[in-house]
Amino acid sequence: MKHRFRLAAAATLLLAFGGAATAQTLPDYMAPISGRSTAAPADIATKDVLALNTGMFELYGDAAKVFQKNILDKHPVILGLFSGAGGRLILYRPGQPPLDAPQVPVVYQLLKSVGHSTMALAEVVGPYLDNPDNKSWRGSMMAYRSRMQSALETLDATPMQADWRDNNRTILQNNLAFMDECVASGVIPFARLEAFGKKQAPFLAKNVAWAAQTQVAHWMSVLGDWKTQLGPDWEKAYAASNTIYVTRQNNVIFSVLAQFFGADAINSRLLLIETVSFTTTPADMLESLTRIIADRSVGALFFGNYHLMDYELMGGDGRAAIIAETARRGMTPFLPPPVPFGSKQWPTLITPGSGPATIADLK
Repeated sequence: MKHRFRLAAAATLLLAFGGAATAQTLPDYMAPISGRSTAAPADIATKDVLALNTGMFELYGDAAKVFQKNILDKHPVILGLFSGAGGRLILYRPGQPPLDAPQVPVVYQLLKSVGHSTMALAEVVGPYLDNPDNKSWRGSMMAYRSRMQSALETLDATPMQADWRDNNRTILQNNLAFMDECVASGVIPFARLEAFGKKQAPFLAKNVAWAAQTQVAHWMSVLGDWKTQLGPDWEKAYAASNTIYVTRQNNVIFSVLAQFFGADAINSRLLLIETVSFTTTPADMLESLTRIIADRSVGALFFGNYHLMDYELMGGDGRAAIIAETARRGMTPFLPPPVPFGSKQWPTLITPGSGPATIADLK
């Protein structure tokens, strides 16, 4: 407080001295910081106008707190958040505390952990392929080998059914054999890594399938129960799931939510919110959901379309400008077909084509 007071006092003195500079001579102790500043009228005007946009975000932030409360007071909201444990689902009900769903069975994490251990080996050796003069990978590999051996020795005590455990035992044993070969020879030929990858692929594919089955069965059960609990209120519920680019296509949690919300709710009450990291907080997700819903009312107010603000506001005019500008430059415009506001199509790639689309297609 003292620091802020001193700054305010100094600013007041400077303003006072600046205004009185023509009426009296400044004392010597003001000389190091005194001087008459100038500003062009255009610079002042630009700053004043730009300040409107800055102030808008502050006003929007204040209003969003009220909007969020109003939404949660009237509508159930389900947040589906990505996590390494198979996701997290939270149900917000008007007038009740948030309800966290039970976690996906831990076998999901076990399957992923073993699968990831194999892929981690590729990361360890990748920078050192066919380079016999660089042995800096040995320390990391030996440390990881110790963990791999411990996992293999305790595998039988994990909560995993017998045939799944056998598959994971094979994966871990193959990992250890590959590591031992690399350490013994002191070099990592690409051919060895390639052969290792092909050997592990069918076992890894089984883990992926079993993990997906475990995750989907769990969340289908949770959402089925929640839909029953909410009854008619389900039809006015909102749901949002987060994703980054790499998990955008065939997003598991969003796809499961879609089975219960139906096609008509996609991009209306069921939203896929893209982020820049795998994980995010419930507070950030609620803030994003609130902004989307609030912006829709603004779009309807000014332009008469409730879903206009779901799209880049300048996108249509930007599209026309691109077409005109490419024509002026002798180029052919490359743009997707226009999609109407309020489209119910999946917020991921949906155009069919040739080529593999699943791990099973790669066999």
